[in-house]
Order: sequence, then C-alpha cells, then structure tokens
Amino acid sequence: MRMYLERKLYSRLLDWKSSERRKPLIIRGARQVGKSTLVRAFSKEYKSFIEINLERKEDKDLFNLSSVKEILELLLLREGMVFDQSPLLLFIDEIQESPEAIQMLRFFYEDYPELHVICAGSLLELALNDIDSFPVGRVRQLVLHPFDFEEFLNAIGNTNALEVLNSIPVEKHYFDILIKLFHQYVIIGGMPEIVVNFINKGSVVGLNEIYEEIWQSYLDDIEKYGKNQTQKNVLRHIIQTAAHEKNRITMGGFGNSDYKSREVGEALRALDKSRLIQLVYPITSTEIPAQVDYSRKPRLQFLDTGLLNHNIGIQSTLIGLKDFSDAYRGRIIQHAVFQQLQSRISEPSRRLHFWVREKTNTTSEVDLVYQYLQFLVPIEVKSGPQGKLRSLHQYMERTNHPYAFRLLANTYHEEEVKTANGNRFTLYSLPYFLASRLPEYIDWIVNKSE
Repeated sequence: MRMYLERKLYSRLLDWKSSERRKPLIIRGARQVGKSTLVRAFSKEYKSFIEINLERKEDKDLFNLSSVKEILELLLLREGMVFDQSPLLLFIDEIQESPEAIQMLRFFYEDYPELHVICAGSLLELALNDIDSFPVGRVRQLVLHPFDFEEFLNAIGNTNALEVLNSIPVEKHYFDILIKLFHQYVIIGGMPEIVVNFINKGSVVGLNEIYEEIWQSYLDDIEKYGKNQTQKNVLRHIIQTAAHEKNRITMGGFGNSDYKSREVGEALRALDKSRLIQLVYPITSTEIPAQVDYSRKPRLQFLDTGLLNHNIGIQSTLIGLKDFSDAYRGRIIQHAVFQQLQSRISEPSRRLHFWVREKTNTTSEVDLVYQYLQFLVPIEVKSGPQGKLRSLHQYMERTNHPYAFRLLANTYHEEEVKTANGNRFTLYSLPYFLASRLPEYIDWIVNKSE
C-alpha cells in the first residue's frame, strides 16, 4: 500500500466539502506532487467514491456523450452504485487529457450541484489552448506544491520539532536542531516519492535513481507539447541547461545556444505553465499595487530544491554544511526560501516577485517581496552585516512602512536601521528555516509594533 503523508491542502478540501457554494474543484500542480494521492485520501470522508482517469480511453470516451446525465448514469451502472442523498465524490484524474471534460464541468455544477466533483490535472494551462470556453465562475481551482518544511517534519514523524517551529518566536536553544533538519530537507527536497523513500531508507543513499526517473518523466511529458521538432529541441535544451543559468536570465542564446529569443521565450513560457520551471518577474513598485515589469530579466525557479540540487550535482557537497547562505552563490537557500513561501499560495493566479530599481550603471535588487495587507514587505536572503544591504536601504527609502526582513543562518534578532537619507526602519533577522512561517512572523511583528 502506498504511504499517505498528510498535506496542508487537506483542510482546504474539508472547507470545500462543507461549503454552500461548492463548485467542481480542479487541483492543479506539476506531475508527481501528490495530487491523486491527496484526493484518494480525502475520499475517505465520503460514503461513495468513483475515480476515473482520462489517460484511459474508456474513461476519456465518457465525455463524448451528449450530457452530464448520461455520463453519470453510465458511471453509476458501471460501478454498481446508486446516487442517493448521501454525498458522492467523483474524482476525474488527468483532466487535461480531455478539453471536452473541462468544458463539461459547468454542467456538473449547474445540473448536479449535490454531486461533489474533484479534478486533478498537470500541464493544464497547455491543455486550455484547445478549449473554446473555459467554465469561468463555475469551477474552483487550487494548487498543490511539493512538501514544504512543515509537511516534511510531519512526514518524518518529528512532531516535536514541528511544534517548536510553530511557536513564535522560536527559542534560541532550538536553533541548532531546527537548522540541521532544514538542511536535510533542502538537500532532498519535497517531492513525495523522494520523501517516502527517504523515510523508508533513513538516508539519502539510493535516491539518485528516483530523481532521474522523476526528471526523465518530465522530459518525456513536456516534449509532447512541442508543436514541431524545433520547439521540442528548445524545450529539451532549456530543461537540461536551466539549472546552470545565472540568477537572472536572458532569452537570446540561453544556455550557450544559438536559439533565438523568441524561441526560448515561447519554450520558457510553456515550462512556466507546467510549473516545472517558473519565470519570476520583478516588480518596480514599493507600495501596492505591485507593478510587475515583464520587460525586465526574470529569475528562474525550479519546482523543487531537491531536483535542482540533483541536476547541478551538488547534493553531496551540501551534506555537513552549517550555513547554506553561500552555497552555489547563494542560489540554493534563495531557491528554498522561495519554495517555502510559494507553498503558502494555493491560488493559481497569485505569484511571488522580487524588486528591482535599474538606473544607468547601477542596479538595486531585493530577493523577495511579500504582500501583507497594504504593505509590500521586502525580504533579503543573505548573510553579512545590515550595512551591506544597499538594495534593501534603497527599497526602504521608497516604501510606506518600517518593516524589513532578512533570512540567514542565525537566531532571531531586531535591529534599528537608518538609511543614507535618514529614513528609519527595523530590520528583523530570522533563521532561514522559518521561511514557511514568515507570514505569521510578519503578522506578529506588525501587530506587536502597532
């Protein structure tokens, strides 16, 4: 039996089940992040459950029928079930394989509101290109990410560490234990199959084969969406070279290739839709609304830090390090922090960004910006004294609040800072293992200061 490890999104599913405005739910996310496993575990909340998979022809052909009524009647007959007053959960897996099924979701909502429908799909945005009319307003969508650090602690059974992590502020004497656990998580990442095998083996030995299988499945999957052989070649090239690119990328000549900017851009946007490699664009504003500038160079974010480590071949070099701040030019810990904050976002339209201010011969850049109420809160992921945070000072001279954060391999502390122009703000330094708890810390700090 496949091991089920608890996911935070489960509570959102319970809320959906009890909602009076329960619409068909689409769970989105990259392949192998645990969407199907989550829904099967959630099915235990129901008396009756039907699962179909649209990669199977007999299931996909159901949506050639003319009405939801005919589909439901055939499914009930096939399963030997009766649709009575008790809730029935219908799970449509791999829904991206059938544009007809996606379009028909509106009729499930309109004709059978008492039927509970959950769908799961990867590469869904690419499938939407073949849909004339997406059922906007008649479905709900949530995104499932790889395991975050809190889910990892729960999975390995270290509930004591999880309880300590969730206390605010974390006592200093727990620092060494928590940072060691976080480093373990950063090294292997949060892909469910990797986490399960790590639990079973008790070490990272033997995980390379699984990383390779996962990565190869992504290569095989994404190439299906290349419209011609050139696009397939560009996609494969990007996947194979993206991990070695610098912090901010240029489309033309990507990965020391001869591919044109347009070709690379199209391929990267396709990968971004697959959530395997995301394009992270900067904002140029320091107050809401956040103004995203798609004309500036983006950063790349991989689905999972463990996959990134494996691709660039540095997992073994990370073992035993006490501070990951400078590992691979600081990219690994920046990537891990981004992944933790991203895991807090389950709405597909929401994105994280960084901040830039580019002038002639000078560039200021803040690693991350997180919106809290009416504030755009800057977050730096680096070590060193606050006096070296020139870009952060530039940001704080232009924003409407006094809250700035830095994540590093150190215990929690606060520091009053004055910029060159005399603006005062407080720099809150947190250990980077608190990245997944950053929204709670911002809330605690803002309320405390007010």
